[in-house]
Amino acid sequence: MKKGIIGRKLGMTQLFDEKGKVIPVTVINAGPCVVVQKRTNEKNGYEAVQLGFSDIPERKLNKPQKGVFAKAEVSFKKYLKEFRLEDCASLNVGDVVTADTFEVGEKIDITGMTKGHGFSGVIKRWGCHRLRMTHGTGPVHRQAGSMGANSDPSRIFKNKKMAGQYGNEQVTMLNLEIVKIDPDNNLIAVKGAVPGAKGGIVYLRSTVK
Repeated sequence: MKKGIIGRKLGMTQLFDEKGKVIPVTVINAGPCVVVQKRTNEKNGYEAVQLGFSDIPERKLNKPQKGVFAKAEVSFKKYLKEFRLEDCASLNVGDVVTADTFEVGEKIDITGMTKGHGFSGVIKRWGCHRLRMTHGTGPVHRQAGSMGANSDPSRIFKNKKMAGQYGNEQVTMLNLEIVKIDPDNNLIAVKGAVPGAKGGIVYLRSTVK
């Protein structure tokens, strides 16, 4: 069954299993999320539900955004995300989705925005080695180096690893295992690392593999 929820990354810690083995986990505050809109085959050509997460003051929304929540008769939410679930028909506008929709041991995919590092050089961005500290190399030893011949091809090939924007991109981690769930506090502990900084928004869904 396909499941989905919006959460906030709280940070990393470690848990111990029955054998005393250390398990590094990422703690996520998953939900509660409210169903704001529904997509149907008759009207939209596909089935999905739009979930809202994290309350926001009314003054921070514009008039069209307020209208969406007013129509659904739900509280104002800061983040919205569509999920194509298998049981969309069983969910109605106003229903609440919590962390206990998932189970311990279940495999999920998590999508988030990675940390932004700004404009970075080739060593930090791609792991290129530094130029040789010999005559004629300076004054910059962390530069990209030779770009190719002059006459042929007289250009730089596409996809060459160069300096530029590093990070701040959407990344999805596949097949992460749920180690522990705290339904009272809507917390999910996932084995391994999750993209993004502390406090970043992440999207959890059933694994596609």
